[in-house]
Amino acid sequence: MNRQEILDAIPHRDPFLLVDEILERTDSRIVGSKTFSGEEWFFAGHYPGHPLVPGVLLCEAAMQCGAILLSCHFAGEHDKVPVATRISDVRFKRMVRPGEKIIMEVDLTERLADAFFLKAKVTVNGKVAARFEFACTTAKLE
Repeated sequence: MNRQEILDAIPHRDPFLLVDEILERTDSRIVGSKTFSGEEWFFAGHYPGHPLVPGVLLCEAAMQCGAILLSCHFAGEHDKVPVATRISDVRFKRMVRPGEKIIMEVDLTERLADAFFLKAKVTVNGKVAARFEFACTTAKLE
């Protein structure tokens, strides 16, 4: 998927779009990437002098990948977007610094009507930075 297809799939925009590229996508799995340049707004205040990507933004980036994955399940329903309803079992294993590229792997593990259950892993150079599970449902755009 190119950038325009990503923008077409989810409502997120800069400076809060945290997906640069989709590397792989099926109906139940997506792999995306994001490179943090060091110029992002949050680095100025998140550990000045020793900047880190906030863990919550690692989760957000993976959930945005999940939203892109789920967009194929809403084809033709342009007034609906996936929204997070739960995040659980979050584990941070490695810090992510400016200049590093994260790979986000998200798997759809179950669907019950409009409830989607997913599992995410964020890695840097093959090492796990974060793992978690989350759930989404749909909301109408107003």
